[in-house]
Amino acid sequence: MKLRAGAAVALILASVSLLAGCATAGPEEAAKPAKSDKPTASGSASPSSKPSPAPEKTLMPLPGDCRKILSDDVLAQLKDVPLNDPGFGDSGLLDDGSLVCNWGSPDADTTGLTTKISRMDRGPALDMLNELAATDGFTCYTPDDGTRCEKTWQNEQYPVTDGRTLFWRDDLLIDTRYSNLAPKGYTTSIVEALWP
Repeated sequence: MKLRAGAAVALILASVSLLAGCATAGPEEAAKPAKSDKPTASGSASPSSKPSPAPEKTLMPLPGDCRKILSDDVLAQLKDVPLNDPGFGDSGLLDDGSLVCNWGSPDADTTGLTTKISRMDRGPALDMLNELAATDGFTCYTPDDGTRCEKTWQNEQYPVTDGRTLFWRDDLLIDTRYSNLAPKGYTTSIVEALWP
């Protein structure tokens, strides 16, 4: 009986202490958010600290040479084809940072291939590729961590095949238009050079 009475007294004293502690807490204490167990970048936050800016996206450098982005096999297929003849206009590395490669002779009626590699953000690129698939009959798929769309058609004037192949990845667009000149593995060769 004495143990039970002692235990009861201890329980009453503990309850009184807890109630007293609650009575002394003011509205500022009640309004404080609970302490977070999540680590912060600096270990502690202070009112004067400023959030660090988001890191800038690192852009892949564009290639500057039309031959260096092609495999030996593709270059062998193009060995007799002129590259960047002035008759085509601007080519090579342009002021806007894009690379234009014109394979062919400006004197030829149909045979030629032009590739432009330029920067394009994801949203506009995918909108454009979706539009080509929806309205122009391009076939699109997702190889090599990118999006590729392509289409071939009969030339309206000559008995040759024309076509266009586009590949987008990491804010770079490879856009190739060709007529009667489609080296096997051409676009894949460029993709492998840019993303080894």
